Amino acid sequence: MTDTKKHGADIVVDSLTNHGVDLIFGIPGAKIDRLFETLEHPADGQKAPKLVVTRHEQNAAFMAQAFARITGKTGAMIATSGPGVGNLVTGLMTANAEGDAVIAIGGQVPRKDLYRLTHQSTPAAQLFAPITRYSVEIQDPNNISEIMGNAFAAANGPKPGAAFISLPQDVDDAEVTTSALPAAADPKMGAAATTDLANLADRIKQAKLPVFLVGMRGSSDEAVAALQELLAVIPFPVVETFQGSGAISRELEAETFFGRVGLFRNQIGDKLLQQSDLVITLGYDAIEYEPRNWNKEANLHIVTLDTTAAQIDNNFLPEAQLIGDMAASLRQLKTDLVGHTLPAETVAKLGEFKAELLAADEPNYTPAEAHLNHPLAVVKAIQEHVTDDMTVSLDIGSHYIWMARHFRSYVPRHLLISNGMQTLGVGLPWAMTAALVRPDAKSVSVSGDSGFFFSGPELETAVRLGLNTVSIVWNDNYHYNMVEFQEEMKYDRSAGVKLGPIDIVKFAESMGATGLRVDSPDQLQSVLDQAFATEGPVVVDIPVDYSHNYELGGQLIGSQMG
Repeated sequence: MTDTKKHGADIVVDSLTNHGVDLIFGIPGAKIDRLFETLEHPADGQKAPKLVVTRHEQNAAFMAQAFARITGKTGAMIATSGPGVGNLVTGLMTANAEGDAVIAIGGQVPRKDLYRLTHQSTPAAQLFAPITRYSVEIQDPNNISEIMGNAFAAANGPKPGAAFISLPQDVDDAEVTTSALPAAADPKMGAAATTDLANLADRIKQAKLPVFLVGMRGSSDEAVAALQELLAVIPFPVVETFQGSGAISRELEAETFFGRVGLFRNQIGDKLLQQSDLVITLGYDAIEYEPRNWNKEANLHIVTLDTTAAQIDNNFLPEAQLIGDMAASLRQLKTDLVGHTLPAETVAKLGEFKAELLAADEPNYTPAEAHLNHPLAVVKAIQEHVTDDMTVSLDIGSHYIWMARHFRSYVPRHLLISNGMQTLGVGLPWAMTAALVRPDAKSVSVSGDSGFFFSGPELETAVRLGLNTVSIVWNDNYHYNMVEFQEEMKYDRSAGVKLGPIDIVKFAESMGATGLRVDSPDQLQSVLDQAFATEGPVVVDIPVDYSHNYELGGQLIGSQMG
């Protein structure tokens, strides 16, 4: 017999639908099983997001985070009480730090058991309060929809991030007679103040070396489109943070792209910023790359364009903050700069920086062992196989430093990097989400052999969903190399960095994926050819030579070591 009664779970599902959620990631459990029932078996005529069941709640959070970053919509996840919600912590913390709008729904014991020592009773809302924009527990079934509305608003505010809702079992199960609220209209921002934009234009005209620093919030499709319109008229130099990757198109690369800044302070972008007499930050967040690194001397003249006010610190004291819709502000700035051109001496200096940037991309030494691949050779080979419509998701490790510096991306949010938290294990889950929402192009993850296994079992989910992913694993014989070489640079020795071996190819095959290995450097191109031509999930094991990481971390401008 069909149950025609409505429950709290129906209001949750209807609220998700009203806010545009069409995909949700998670793992079920007893305290929240009615919501899963409603997601998979909605009533006749009821719309429900598609449920993707993952192997671990942390990976569900990572996948929701990637969904938010790629689509600009809200990522959603669901987990049961106790350890289920506990496993969401790292994912929510990462999304919140890195400006990705996500909403998490966690199961909870019935309200009568909240303050008893009972199975899986956890103060979940308190647990998430310090690491989210919004964290509440629903106490009345009639308030479900309004609380969810506020959670979506908080997650998508001027500084996007994570929101958490604790859903007690008896609220989930409660019969309700109300309906879900429609989504409230989003508040709209206009451009920054007209006089402030005119003043910025005047300062740019007077500057000898103005530089744009594009950060996480500046990498939205809208902001990037407006920036590129400005650059097409006046080719200002642009430096990207790791999360700002893809702000510069192929057409604008030659004149305007001057690399990225991040670990370590020894890149062309660092040098350019150091010599700039006016830095305009676009949606930059200090957590991406602390100002003490790129403005160590605290003497740069900085103006911010953003949706939110900057956090002030000793090395980041903007002389003006232009708050508003960044795309609208950039288009007004373009109007205010009509007729301006870069001085000849500026163009000449930029030519020198560009030559240095291009030279840094070329391998200039022999690998220590003949069977190992040079990191730059691997970056170059991946670059040759990746088209602009593909998404590349980086995990954390030494490979990330090489890729973030040298891999080019020409479309916003097609090179995904965890830089605020540097969270291990994001690579594969992010790539899986990209394959789901961009099904017409291959999705690539790049991991180290240690980080890959943080989320490696999720490969089964990729197989189950039939995703076209290529997971490239840089193998350094099972070390936490990114930690190892920095420890050795600081202490002349390392600690806690050696793991045991896992056969990556056999692991992939055991999950139902295709496993490939590059046995010698001369096979690199042909193995990647095979990987990118194969349908379904593929994992490629590439032994690498990390002996020159010491050069990578050397030649610092000042000192910047974690």
